[in-house]
Amino acid sequence: MEIIVADNAGFCFGVERALDMVKGEEEAGPRPLHTLGSLIHNPQVVERLRQEGVRQVSSLDEVAGGTVVIPSHGVGPEVSRQARERGLHVADATCPFVARAQDHVRALADGGYQVIILGDKGHPEVAGLVGAAGGQAVVIEHEDELAGIELRPRVGLVVQTTQAPARLGAVAAALAVRARELRAFNTICGATSQRQESALRLAQQVEVMVVVGGKNSANTNRLSQLCEQTGVPTHHVETAAELDPQWFRGARKTGVTAGASTPEWLIHEVVEALRRIGE
Repeated sequence: MEIIVADNAGFCFGVERALDMVKGEEEAGPRPLHTLGSLIHNPQVVERLRQEGVRQVSSLDEVAGGTVVIPSHGVGPEVSRQARERGLHVADATCPFVARAQDHVRALADGGYQVIILGDKGHPEVAGLVGAAGGQAVVIEHEDELAGIELRPRVGLVVQTTQAPARLGAVAAALAVRARELRAFNTICGATSQRQESALRLAQQVEVMVVVGGKNSANTNRLSQLCEQTGVPTHHVETAAELDPQWFRGARKTGVTAGASTPEWLIHEVVEALRRIGE
Protein backbone atom coordinates (compact mmCIF):
# COMPACT_ATOMS: atom_id res chain seq x y z
CA MET A 1 0.00 0.00 0.00
CA GLU A 2 1.37 3.38 -1.02
CA ILE A 3 1.07 6.10 1.64
CA ILE A 4 1.02 9.71 0.50
CA VAL A 5 1.25 12.62 2.94
CA ALA A 6 -0.35 15.91 1.91
CA ASP A 7 2.01 18.69 0.85
CA ASN A 8 0.66 20.95 3.60
CA ALA A 9 -0.03 19.17 6.88
CA GLY A 10 0.73 19.67 10.54
CA PHE A 11 1.88 22.63 12.59
CA CYS A 12 1.21 26.12 11.28
CA PHE A 13 3.10 29.29 12.16
CA GLY A 14 0.64 30.34 14.88
CA VAL A 15 0.87 27.00 16.70
CA GLU A 16 4.67 26.89 16.52
CA ARG A 17 4.76 30.47 17.81
CA ALA A 18 2.56 29.56 20.79
CA LEU A 19 4.71 26.56 21.71
CA ASP A 20 7.90 28.59 21.33
CA MET A 21 6.40 31.21 23.65
CA VAL A 22 5.68 28.60 26.33
CA LYS A 23 9.21 27.24 25.97
CA GLY A 24 10.57 30.75 26.42
CA GLU A 25 8.49 31.25 29.54
CA GLU A 26 9.70 27.91 30.93
CA GLU A 27 13.29 29.01 30.41
CA ALA A 28 12.68 32.49 31.87
CA GLY A 29 12.30 31.36 35.45
CA PRO A 30 10.64 29.18 38.04
CA ARG A 31 7.39 31.12 38.38
CA PRO A 32 4.19 29.02 37.97
CA LEU A 33 3.14 28.71 34.34
CA HIS A 34 -0.50 28.36 33.28
CA THR A 35 -2.36 28.23 29.98
CA LEU A 36 -5.86 29.66 29.91
CA GLY A 37 -7.60 26.68 28.38
CA SER A 38 -5.81 24.48 25.84
CA LEU A 39 -2.80 26.25 24.40
CA ILE A 40 -3.57 24.50 21.11
CA HIS A 41 -6.29 22.02 20.23
CA ASN A 42 -4.26 18.84 20.43
CA PRO A 43 -4.68 16.64 23.54
CA GLN A 44 -1.35 14.86 23.10
CA VAL A 45 0.65 18.10 22.98
CA VAL A 46 -1.30 19.49 25.94
CA GLU A 47 -0.51 16.34 27.91
CA ARG A 48 3.21 16.74 27.19
CA LEU A 49 3.02 20.32 28.46
CA ARG A 50 1.29 19.09 31.62
CA GLN A 51 4.11 16.62 32.21
CA GLU A 52 6.55 19.53 31.93
CA GLY A 53 4.67 21.36 34.69
CA VAL A 54 2.52 23.67 32.57
CA ARG A 55 -0.87 23.81 34.25
CA GLN A 56 -4.04 24.27 32.22
CA VAL A 57 -6.76 26.35 33.87
CA SER A 58 -10.26 27.21 32.74
CA SER A 59 -10.51 30.51 34.60
CA LEU A 60 -8.30 33.22 36.05
CA ASP A 61 -9.82 32.38 39.44
CA GLU A 62 -7.64 29.25 39.44
CA VAL A 63 -4.43 31.29 39.17
CA ALA A 64 -2.88 32.62 42.36
CA GLY A 65 0.23 34.04 40.71
CA GLY A 66 2.87 33.56 38.03
CA THR A 67 2.36 33.58 34.28
CA VAL A 68 -0.79 33.13 32.23
CA VAL A 69 -0.38 32.22 28.57
CA ILE A 70 -3.21 33.33 26.27
CA PRO A 71 -3.84 30.41 23.88
CA SER A 72 -3.30 30.54 20.13
CA HIS A 73 -7.04 30.89 19.44
CA GLY A 74 -7.18 34.04 21.59
CA VAL A 75 -9.53 35.42 24.24
CA GLY A 76 -11.67 38.50 24.62
CA PRO A 77 -9.88 41.74 25.59
CA GLU A 78 -11.51 41.83 29.03
CA VAL A 79 -9.77 38.56 29.97
CA SER A 80 -6.29 39.94 29.30
CA ARG A 81 -7.18 43.13 31.14
CA GLN A 82 -8.40 41.23 34.19
CA ALA A 83 -5.23 39.10 34.25
CA ARG A 84 -3.01 42.18 34.32
CA GLU A 85 -5.18 43.84 36.95
CA ARG A 86 -4.57 40.78 39.16
CA GLY A 87 -0.83 41.27 38.83
CA LEU A 88 -0.26 38.24 36.63
CA HIS A 89 2.40 38.15 33.97
CA VAL A 90 0.58 37.71 30.62
CA ALA A 91 2.20 36.01 27.63
CA ASP A 92 -0.08 36.53 24.65
CA ALA A 93 0.26 33.59 22.24
CA THR A 94 -2.77 34.62 20.16
CA CYS A 95 -2.20 33.67 16.53
CA PRO A 96 -1.59 36.82 14.45
CA PHE A 97 -4.37 35.77 12.07
CA VAL A 98 -6.80 35.55 14.99
CA ALA A 99 -5.60 38.90 16.31
CA ARG A 100 -6.24 40.44 12.89
CA ALA A 101 -9.80 39.07 12.91
CA GLN A 102 -10.33 40.57 16.36
CA ASP A 103 -9.07 43.94 15.08
CA HIS A 104 -11.60 43.85 12.22
CA VAL A 105 -14.43 42.96 14.60
CA ARG A 106 -13.46 45.77 16.95
CA ALA A 107 -13.30 48.31 14.11
CA LEU A 108 -16.68 47.23 12.75
CA ALA A 109 -18.34 47.46 16.16
CA ASP A 110 -16.78 50.88 16.81
CA GLY A 111 -17.97 52.01 13.39
CA GLY A 112 -21.60 51.20 14.16
CA TYR A 113 -21.90 48.08 12.01
CA GLN A 114 -23.98 45.08 13.02
CA VAL A 115 -21.29 42.42 13.42
CA ILE A 116 -21.95 38.96 11.99
CA ILE A 117 -19.39 36.27 12.82
CA LEU A 118 -19.32 33.10 10.75
CA GLY A 119 -17.93 30.37 12.98
CA ASP A 120 -18.51 27.44 15.28
CA LYS A 121 -20.73 28.48 18.16
CA GLY A 122 -19.02 27.86 21.47
CA HIS A 123 -15.52 27.69 19.97
CA PRO A 124 -12.96 29.66 22.03
CA GLU A 125 -11.79 31.66 19.02
CA VAL A 126 -15.36 32.71 18.25
CA ALA A 127 -15.91 33.64 21.90
CA GLY A 128 -12.86 35.88 21.67
CA LEU A 129 -14.21 37.52 18.53
CA VAL A 130 -17.53 38.19 20.25
CA GLY A 131 -15.59 39.70 23.14
CA ALA A 132 -13.74 41.99 20.72
CA ALA A 133 -17.15 43.28 19.61
CA GLY A 134 -18.03 44.10 23.21
CA GLY A 135 -20.42 41.15 23.25
CA GLN A 136 -22.55 42.72 20.52
CA ALA A 137 -22.22 40.24 17.68
CA VAL A 138 -24.34 37.56 16.03
CA VAL A 139 -22.70 34.18 15.48
CA ILE A 140 -23.91 31.92 12.68
CA GLU A 141 -22.65 28.60 11.35
CA HIS A 142 -24.57 28.50 8.04
CA GLU A 143 -26.13 31.01 5.69
CA ASP A 144 -29.56 29.48 6.36
CA GLU A 145 -29.51 31.01 9.84
CA LEU A 146 -29.61 34.51 8.36
CA ALA A 147 -33.30 34.06 7.49
CA GLY A 148 -34.24 34.40 11.15
CA ILE A 149 -32.07 37.44 11.85
CA GLU A 150 -33.27 41.03 11.51
CA LEU A 151 -30.42 42.85 9.82
CA ARG A 152 -29.56 46.49 10.24
CA PRO A 153 -28.75 48.59 7.15
CA ARG A 154 -24.98 48.45 7.83
CA VAL A 155 -23.56 44.95 8.34
CA GLY A 156 -20.01 43.76 8.91
CA LEU A 157 -18.91 40.15 8.37
CA VAL A 158 -15.87 38.42 9.86
CA VAL A 159 -15.11 34.70 9.68
CA GLN A 160 -13.41 32.29 12.08
CA THR A 161 -9.91 31.67 10.77
CA THR A 162 -10.47 27.92 10.27
CA GLN A 163 -13.66 28.07 8.19
CA ALA A 164 -13.90 26.92 4.56
CA PRO A 165 -13.83 29.68 1.90
CA ALA A 166 -16.95 28.28 0.20
CA ARG A 167 -18.98 28.79 3.38
CA LEU A 168 -17.75 32.37 3.68
CA GLY A 169 -18.74 33.04 0.07
CA ALA A 170 -22.24 31.69 0.64
CA VAL A 171 -22.80 33.86 3.72
CA ALA A 172 -21.39 36.98 2.07
CA ALA A 173 -23.64 36.45 -0.97
CA ALA A 174 -26.71 36.03 1.24
CA LEU A 175 -25.90 39.19 3.18
CA ALA A 176 -25.15 41.24 0.07
CA VAL A 177 -28.74 41.06 -1.19
CA ARG A 178 -30.20 42.13 2.16
CA ALA A 179 -27.87 44.73 3.63
CA ARG A 180 -27.73 48.28 2.36
CA GLU A 181 -24.02 48.37 3.16
CA LEU A 182 -21.85 45.28 3.70
CA ARG A 183 -18.23 45.16 4.81
CA ALA A 184 -16.89 41.61 4.66
CA PHE A 185 -13.42 40.51 5.69
CA ASN A 186 -11.89 37.23 4.63
CA THR A 187 -10.06 36.38 7.85
CA ILE A 188 -9.47 32.71 7.00
CA CYS A 189 -5.77 32.14 7.63
CA GLY A 190 -3.46 31.14 4.81
CA ALA A 191 -2.39 27.93 6.54
CA THR A 192 -6.01 26.79 6.77
CA SER A 193 -6.63 27.41 3.07
CA GLN A 194 -3.40 25.65 2.09
CA ARG A 195 -4.20 22.58 4.17
CA GLN A 196 -7.74 22.37 2.83
CA GLU A 197 -6.65 22.69 -0.80
CA SER A 198 -3.84 20.18 -0.33
CA ALA A 199 -6.15 17.68 1.39
CA LEU A 200 -8.76 17.97 -1.36
CA ARG A 201 -6.16 17.37 -4.09
CA LEU A 202 -4.85 14.32 -2.27
CA ALA A 203 -8.32 12.89 -1.57
CA GLN A 204 -8.94 12.74 -5.32
CA GLN A 205 -5.83 10.58 -5.83
CA VAL A 206 -6.30 7.92 -3.13
CA GLU A 207 -8.79 5.29 -2.01
CA VAL A 208 -8.70 6.08 1.74
CA MET A 209 -7.91 9.29 3.66
CA VAL A 210 -6.61 9.52 7.21
CA VAL A 211 -6.86 12.87 8.96
CA VAL A 212 -4.62 13.20 12.03
CA GLY A 213 -5.36 15.65 14.81
CA GLY A 214 -7.33 16.55 17.89
CA LYS A 215 -11.03 15.77 17.89
CA ASN A 216 -11.42 19.20 19.52
CA SER A 217 -9.61 20.95 16.66
CA ALA A 218 -11.90 22.98 14.40
CA ASN A 219 -9.49 23.08 11.47
CA THR A 220 -8.82 19.32 11.70
CA ASN A 221 -12.54 18.55 11.80
CA ARG A 222 -12.97 20.78 8.76
CA LEU A 223 -10.30 18.82 6.88
CA SER A 224 -12.13 15.60 7.68
CA GLN A 225 -15.47 17.02 6.50
CA LEU A 226 -13.98 18.28 3.23
CA CYS A 227 -12.33 14.94 2.49
CA GLU A 228 -15.58 13.10 3.23
CA GLN A 229 -17.41 15.37 0.79
CA THR A 230 -15.21 14.08 -2.05
CA GLY A 231 -16.70 10.61 -1.45
CA VAL A 232 -13.46 8.94 -0.39
CA PRO A 233 -13.64 6.94 2.88
CA THR A 234 -12.19 9.26 5.52
CA HIS A 235 -11.04 8.45 9.05
CA HIS A 236 -10.17 11.11 11.66
CA VAL A 237 -7.77 9.82 14.32
CA GLU A 238 -5.77 11.45 17.08
CA THR A 239 -3.13 8.72 17.35
CA ALA A 240 -1.89 5.65 15.48
CA ALA A 241 -3.56 3.41 18.07
CA GLU A 242 -6.96 4.30 16.59
CA LEU A 243 -6.15 2.92 13.13
CA ASP A 244 -8.21 -0.12 12.12
CA PRO A 245 -6.56 -2.39 9.53
CA GLN A 246 -10.02 -3.19 8.12
CA TRP A 247 -10.26 0.39 6.82
CA PHE A 248 -7.46 -0.30 4.33
CA ARG A 249 -8.40 -3.75 3.08
CA GLY A 250 -7.79 -3.75 -0.68
CA ALA A 251 -6.55 -0.15 -0.74
CA ARG A 252 -3.57 0.54 -2.96
CA LYS A 253 -3.17 4.23 -2.07
CA THR A 254 -3.86 5.90 1.28
CA GLY A 255 -3.59 9.62 1.87
CA VAL A 256 -2.61 11.28 5.15
CA THR A 257 -3.22 14.87 6.17
CA ALA A 258 -3.17 16.64 9.51
CA GLY A 259 -4.54 19.74 11.17
CA ALA A 260 -2.55 22.84 11.96
CA SER A 261 -2.22 21.83 15.62
CA THR A 262 -0.90 18.32 14.91
CA PRO A 263 2.82 17.77 15.67
CA GLU A 264 5.15 16.05 13.24
CA TRP A 265 5.81 13.16 15.65
CA LEU A 266 2.13 12.18 15.66
CA ILE A 267 1.98 12.27 11.85
CA HIS A 268 5.13 10.13 11.70
CA GLU A 269 3.67 7.55 14.09
CA VAL A 270 0.52 7.26 11.97
CA VAL A 271 2.50 6.88 8.75
CA GLU A 272 4.72 4.18 10.29
CA ALA A 273 1.63 2.31 11.57
CA LEU A 274 0.07 2.50 8.09
CA ARG A 275 3.24 1.05 6.58
CA ARG A 276 3.03 -1.90 8.94
CA ILE A 277 -0.63 -2.39 8.03
CA GLY A 278 0.24 -2.22 4.36
CA GLU A 279 2.83 -4.95 4.75
